[in-house]
Amino acid sequence: MTLETWLLFCATEIILAFVPGPAVLCVISNSLTRGSRAGLLASLGILAANAVYFIISATGLGAVLLASRTVFMVIKWAGAVYLVYLGLRMLFARGSSGLAVDGGSAPARMHPFMNAFIVQIANPKALIFFAALLPQFVNPDESMARQIAILGVSSIVLEFGVLAVYVGACHAARRWVKTGRMATILERVGGALLIAAGAKLAATRGGL
Repeated sequence: MTLETWLLFCATEIILAFVPGPAVLCVISNSLTRGSRAGLLASLGILAANAVYFIISATGLGAVLLASRTVFMVIKWAGAVYLVYLGLRMLFARGSSGLAVDGGSAPARMHPFMNAFIVQIANPKALIFFAALLPQFVNPDESMARQIAILGVSSIVLEFGVLAVYVGACHAARRWVKTGRMATILERVGGALLIAAGAKLAATRGGL
């Protein structure tokens, strides 16, 4: 893998990471409604799922999964239903007395890390990227494991940086919200974002 290939991969990764897909919307929702700590934990959940996809891609299993339309459809609809379910819970949740503070707990909800992990692992577009697009940046005449490791670490570092930007922007927005009514509004906005992400996921078609 040449330096030019690596730079092209990094540029592609940054552009795709900024696009508001299910992963970004999940991080934004957690950041707005539960604070920066929840947003960062959600980001780590997204990246953990990406690490799993890198391993799948390295073993060649990703190509097998991608070739099966049945598997693709199951993953797509499972992810879409889960996102809509989370969004509806937030839309119809009882209003709180204020936004959760950073580091605060929310025992009635799933941990943001696991939430985001499930969202990303059930995102077929992530499967498409790692199983179909990733091999385009790999030189078959060089060590596959080494190249996948380089691309994997690069992807995780770059995407964490992008998601951190979103978390920071949400943190700045939360500083202006002090009342319970506004907290409830943000809760509803977060729910609407997740439902929108679920709808977008449901509309995903197989292939690149």
